[in-house]
Amino acid sequence: MLKAFPGEPCDAAASMDRITSEPVTALQSSPFFHSSAMDGYAVRFDSTFGASETTPVRLKIPDAALYINTGEPIPDGLNAVIMIEDVNVVKDGSAEYIEILKAAAPYQHIRAIGEDIVATELILPENHKIRAIDIGAALAGGHTQIKVRKRPSVAIIPTGTELVPPGTPLTRGKIIDSNSAMLAGLVTGYGAVAVCCPIVRDDLNEIKKAVDAVVKAHDLVLIIAGSSAGTRDYTSTVIKDMGECILHGVNIKPGRPLILGMIDGTAVAGVPGYPVSAYITVDLFIRPLIEKWLGLSVQEKETIPAVIGRTISSTIGQEEFVRVKVGRVAGRFVATPLGRGAGIMMSLVRADAMLSIPAMSEGVGAASEVNVGLMRPRSDILNTIVCIGSHDNTLDVLYNFIKRKYPRYSLSSAHVGSMGGIIAIKKREAHIAGTHLLDEETGIYNIPFIEKYLQGEKAILVNLVYRRQGFIIMPGNPKKITGIEDITRDGVMFINRQPGTGTRLLTDKCLRDRGISGQNVKGYDTVEYTHMGVASAVASGRADTGMGILTAAIALGLDFIPIARERYDFVLTKDSYTLHMVEALFDIIRNDEEFRQTTLRMGGYDISDMGKVIYES
Repeated sequence: MLKAFPGEPCDAAASMDRITSEPVTALQSSPFFHSSAMDGYAVRFDSTFGASETTPVRLKIPDAALYINTGEPIPDGLNAVIMIEDVNVVKDGSAEYIEILKAAAPYQHIRAIGEDIVATELILPENHKIRAIDIGAALAGGHTQIKVRKRPSVAIIPTGTELVPPGTPLTRGKIIDSNSAMLAGLVTGYGAVAVCCPIVRDDLNEIKKAVDAVVKAHDLVLIIAGSSAGTRDYTSTVIKDMGECILHGVNIKPGRPLILGMIDGTAVAGVPGYPVSAYITVDLFIRPLIEKWLGLSVQEKETIPAVIGRTISSTIGQEEFVRVKVGRVAGRFVATPLGRGAGIMMSLVRADAMLSIPAMSEGVGAASEVNVGLMRPRSDILNTIVCIGSHDNTLDVLYNFIKRKYPRYSLSSAHVGSMGGIIAIKKREAHIAGTHLLDEETGIYNIPFIEKYLQGEKAILVNLVYRRQGFIIMPGNPKKITGIEDITRDGVMFINRQPGTGTRLLTDKCLRDRGISGQNVKGYDTVEYTHMGVASAVASGRADTGMGILTAAIALGLDFIPIARERYDFVLTKDSYTLHMVEALFDIIRNDEEFRQTTLRMGGYDISDMGKVIYES
């Protein structure tokens, strides 16, 4: 069984968040002397007997009544304080008296010795995480130093020939080492001390030297990457050659390649190189180890019941950890899955909670109720506006502005397409939905779809922007793309949007109008979930073109061929429209000039109807 680390002395004033290694008992009482709790006059309580409104008692100053300030010691022989508000000072010749109308009780308005802390009293137990008030109590009890658990020391060794330190100009094939700082932040938050080592290239002997240099000076060594079975994955070999490999591979996704071992009595872990895998494995396996060393019980994350917004399929045989957005809509928590790739760090940044899908499950069906482990405080989630639907770049701007102007509120967006957003409103899984659906028969945006799919709902449609949709292309248009027909040419790779999005519907309409089948478009079935994703695919050379908004092309320095001007609206129920946090959102949209100007500066937007109610049912 793991033993907690021994204690070490710590300056009591600097012990915040440390863990006590032994009980802290009072060395002295507090207060250390009888003191006045009020401004007034110190007296002998028995000298006030008989005082009343009809028979006031006079006590001579200073013989029988001595003026005293709050906190001052009570003079010997006196044992009560009468508040200054309860006395009348009167003169009789050259003598001064206080006149009182009510008898004093023994030790009235006096802080007696030990009223707060009595010498030898227990102030803090062993294995207690020290808070600010605990520091005050320890100091008041006479301690200048207290014994706390030694903090585990964790050495973090990043490996990979492709890695470069943060701030290094990137060249093709190089990756910034962001994992070291992320894991250092994690283990520091658990209560350990983190030491980030220099990057080690993929060389067996160099990794061994790096491990040998730190293994005896630290309690735990984390070796980042090289834990799989590739030709340049040396971590398991290093641990086996230098010590004992206890475990290689865990039945979870992401994070399967985790390695646990011992070298010279020091715990060593091979952490997967993908950031999401690294985060999850350290949180699942390293956090409990550090907490045990600190004498703490393993801290369970707060869980809440939530309804899953859409079906999540999972590979049977592995426990999978899915990052989800969570918000409270219509009295229940709703969870929407985020990107699931092990390298998608932003899925962790944007996540509110983690959903564990058991190993023997094939997934979770839409509308199922599950328990999710919170990654943010519950209070934050209660004040989150859930936006599900079509993506637009202004949503990121809105998120920042609402956090600036209304810090208690937050905006959470998940990009499932315009139709997915309208369905989420119908199913009470979102407060608002972004939509830009064009009805081909009427040429009207959004309203026909609301009337069709939100029948019986009291819905409201508010404009955010008008924007340009078209083909995003490389600067200079090297593939000479001029229209929809060109995406069927040999040598032209297209990137599409997912079904149900307004952009996908526009693309399909353009193809139908020209009598073109999607089967004739190379890349038609390859999709991105945001306009910036499409722009990034073109900028990186993964695709030659894709349908997206002008703003995304401008953001990445790409060229643009306009196809349509469309209206991007928010749809919501009237119940959501009256929520305070949603009112705050529309206050920014309608009244914050800086937000409006920021939107215009991004390029490609018309804000002439921004905030205008377009339709009410």
